[in-house]
Amino acid sequence: FIEKRALEEASKGAASAQISVELLEIYNEQVRDLLNEKKGTEGYENFNLALSSNEAVGNVVFEANHEEEVFSVLEKAQKRRCVKATKSNAESSRSHLIFSMNYIVTKASGVQRKSKLSICDLAGSERLSKSESYGSARKEAQHINKSLSTLSNVIEKLQQKSNHVPYRESKLTCLLHNSLGGDSKTLAIICCNPLGDHFQESTCSLRFAQKLNKVELKALGNISC
Repeated sequence: FIEKRALEEASKGAASAQISVELLEIYNEQVRDLLNEKKGTEGYENFNLALSSNEAVGNVVFEANHEEEVFSVLEKAQKRRCVKATKSNAESSRSHLIFSMNYIVTKASGVQRKSKLSICDLAGSERLSKSESYGSARKEAQHINKSLSTLSNVIEKLQQKSNHVPYRESKLTCLLHNSLGGDSKTLAIICCNPLGDHFQESTCSLRFAQKLNKVELKALGNISC
């Protein structure tokens, strides 16, 4: 936001910058809009958004002017995210969360420069024998594990520079398509548990990070009028 104000002041009206944010949750292979304030008979009407060209259709995009507004949006959305207790974790995320910030600079000539920062908080893979999940929690774990497996497969295909990358096999990889391939830069942060009981999960996480680190992406600047 400091850069936004500095750019507009330096351009003396010749350019304007717009920052907007959106928050999506992928729960049981359904895309939810965590910023939707509308309420229906079963709570917030944020269920099962359609996807088009790797983007959610009809979700709320909030235009922000200050950092405080973004933090307020994040706090509100975090309260709506699906979290449950399991034998492995007292507050287990039952969904993937994607926070996106769009930055658009428009010049008086109409030329635009667009960029997008997406931060994805992945739900951790779950061993059903350890978490002892059953019922709806078991179904959630199965969807989480399947989407993470698809993400791993996508990373492997990118590493191999395959002609076909299966982005469309899950909602997660479909939404992350623009962040994982082509015109982008990607950073992975892995959280590992130092306890011996979680050695296998931590090892799998580190192997995933090693695989991701071998992917070569090339970011370019695109200009559209």
